[in-house]
Amino acid sequence: MTILTIDFEASCLPRHGRSFPIEVGLAGPAMVRSWLIRPSDDWFGWDWTAEAEALHGLSRERIAREGQSVDMVLRELAALVDGFCVVADSVLDQYWLETLAIAARTTAPFAIDHVAQLLDERQIDEAGIMAAVAYADAHHPARHRAACDAQWLQAVVSHALRETPEAAPAPRLYMVESLC
Repeated sequence: MTILTIDFEASCLPRHGRSFPIEVGLAGPAMVRSWLIRPSDDWFGWDWTAEAEALHGLSRERIAREGQSVDMVLRELAALVDGFCVVADSVLDQYWLETLAIAARTTAPFAIDHVAQLLDERQIDEAGIMAAVAYADAHHPARHRAACDAQWLQAVVSHALRETPEAAPAPRLYMVESLC
């Protein structure tokens, strides 16, 4: 089974207020894709923190100018993950997927599993997880952009499951776009 990893960047963390997704990244063996998300009118007045902007480096102006519509992002994302297992390293990613879907006037087209569940099911022990994290840290040091974080998590998963991106079957995805 091919596992895809996903990561969202957001306007702020929910503990700082009403948070909305501003970027989503998706990674699989030999594939990475990301989208900047133009804020929906539904999110007008929602929170934005300087702390989050400093972390991901994306300004409101940039996502307004370069971002894609919530409808298009959700449609393309759903098409790419169809039939694959999707995992993230935070439960907040499911929240931001649902926030994106609500703005697109639909329901979330897929569920995001937590990577811990996958690692538990495969009985990966703590030493294996630590080795996988060290591998990902060494090979994907750039962080806090959606594509970079999705690639980092893909490296963790691949290494923990003892698969290399070259050895794993490639998903039926053709676009390779990396910001990392």
